Formats: sequence, C-alpha cells, structure tokens
Amino acid sequence: MSGNVYPVHGVGLGLRRSMTDSLADQTPHQVDFWEVAPENWISVGGRYGKKLRELTEKFPFICHGLSLSIGGPLSLDEAFLQRLKRFFKEHCIRYYSEHLSYCSDDGHLYDLMPIPFTEEAVHYVAGRIRYVQNILEQRIAVENVSYYAAPGKQMEEIDFLNAVLQEADCDLLLDVNNIYVNSINHRYDAEAFLRKLPPERVRYIHVAGHYQEAEDLIVDTHGADVIDPVWRLLEKAYQHFGVIPTLLERDFNLPPLAELLQEVDVIHSLQSKWSLQSSDYLQHG
Repeated sequence: MSGNVYPVHGVGLGLRRSMTDSLADQTPHQVDFWEVAPENWISVGGRYGKKLRELTEKFPFICHGLSLSIGGPLSLDEAFLQRLKRFFKEHCIRYYSEHLSYCSDDGHLYDLMPIPFTEEAVHYVAGRIRYVQNILEQRIAVENVSYYAAPGKQMEEIDFLNAVLQEADCDLLLDVNNIYVNSINHRYDAEAFLRKLPPERVRYIHVAGHYQEAEDLIVDTHGADVIDPVWRLLEKAYQHFGVIPTLLERDFNLPPLAELLQEVDVIHSLQSKWSLQSSDYLQHG
C-alpha cells in the first residue's frame, strides 16, 4: 500500500475543445480534475483560450505532453520547455507527464515510437528526463506506452521501465490499458508486470479503450469504451498500490459527455470499493 502524496485526487477526464460548449453552463461534479495536452492549448486564444482560463481558475489541471520526444535522437527543445514552464505557471498546472517514447527525428513523426530496450537507451533517456526536470524545476512522470515491435531489444520491458525510473529519479504515469494491450500483443502476464512496478513512483493512472484487430493483436486507440479486462486490471492496481487518482482517456470517436461520465462513474465506484476495503483492513488487520 503506497503512502504517496498525489498532485490531484479522485477521477479525471481529458479536456477536448469539442467539450467546451458542453461545459459552458455546468461542469460535471463527477470530474475531480482535468488533463490537457499542453501542445494543443499553449498558443490558443479567443473563445477557447478564455474557456481554458475559466476552467483552470476553478478546477485542478494536469498536463500530459505529446511532443517532447524524450527518447528521440535530436536535442531537447529548451525553448519549448520554457514555454511549457510559463504555461504551467499561468494556469496553475498541478503536474506534468510525458510518454516514454519518441516522436521526432528531423521532423515530427506523428506517432509514438518505441525506445529500444537496452542499457544504452536507459542511460540516454534518464539523462534527458533529468534535463527536463532541471529546466522545469519540478519532477515529471513518464508513461509506460503501448508498442508493437521491440527493435534491438536486450532487456524486458518491465526491466527497462524500472531502470529508467530509478536512474532518472522521476515518477510514473501508470497506463493500465497499455499494460493490457502489451500483455496481449507480446504475450506476458499483465498482473505480474503490474506487481513489479515501484509503488512509490506512481503518481496517477490512465485508463482507456482500444481496438481489437485480431485475437492476438490490439491497437491502442483511446477511441472506444474501456473493456472488462482493463477494468479488472485497474482494480488490481488499486489492490496493489492503493486508490490512486485515475483519468479516463478518450481521444477519438468522442461520445456525448453524458456517456463519458458513465465511465467516470465506474472509476468512482471502483475507488470507493477499494477505499472501503483498505479502511477495513487498517481497522481490523
């Protein structure tokens, strides 16, 4: 059971511009915090910029980056990091996370590419994460990502992830859907993977839907409802780590907000269940 202090609490939802009209009159009480991709909002003014300002003044916000390319071959963009830093201050952003992947090489690749699971890559990526933390003057979290090939693999995914977290001294954004997706595509035990993660580094959780391409191939789309095995894995995470702030991701095929809130309610119910079980355990041993 973790004794972590988290940057937010409860259940979150990713804010998309298409939602802002729905939120114009009333924000849903079930959403305890919101997440934005800073790249999509840093330069936004006008009506959308005003709405973001109104929301960040009222509710806790965190940022999940898309383009830092923490594992990429090019130098990190310090000018972009300084813009991020100003954006965080301007909107009182509680926390920042990025993908443990890369997305650029002499241009933007518009996809999250897997970093080779090698000792050399561990040292390289950990150094870049430390650099980012120094520029931003705050700890960040990296997210375990889905991947479909492991070029140059010399170590297991879990060992690579843990080595990066340790050497960089950074935190983890735990994506339970990505664990499930990878466990099917690469044939490993999702719960065993979960149990090997360091509880003290987990800062919040992502849960999302995916697309079943074939019996042994899942594509991580964030474009569908969360399925039962992923809900069960989220419960296993609560059982193992304690109840952690959890965000529902939905990037494509966005249903009406009311339908998204049904899944937000599922997360609330799971958190309540495991909070009660934890409380009973502490009281009765």
